[in-house]
Amino acid sequence: QVQFVESGGGLVQPGGSLRLSCAASGSLIGIWPMVWYRQAPGKQRVVVATILISGSTDYAQSVKGRFTISRDGAVNTVYLQMNSLKPEDTAVYYCNTPSKVFPWGQGTQVTVSE
Repeated sequence: QVQFVESGGGLVQPGGSLRLSCAASGSLIGIWPMVWYRQAPGKQRVVVATILISGSTDYAQSVKGRFTISRDGAVNTVYLQMNSLKPEDTAVYYCNTPSKVFPWGQGTQVTVSE
């Protein structure tokens, strides 16, 4: 059973940076495409960034140029570098595959506020 453990969230001021990590229990990274999702209070979970098996990446328009998704297959981890954070980036961040076939982790809370 694959499990995801997200970490790295916290409270940061607008304009600040955070680096999120998603550790997968199985040898998943680099074999499956991976996605970072986020869910803001009262809203649906949405795609933030995707990294394909090829290494190509794609981003939601709202984070393009500010966020970077990457992976390290050796440690089965996907990362999300978030720069120039805005209050609207406040959400719980999760990772999973595009098809969401594996159970969700607990997520990591990101709060952007003065």
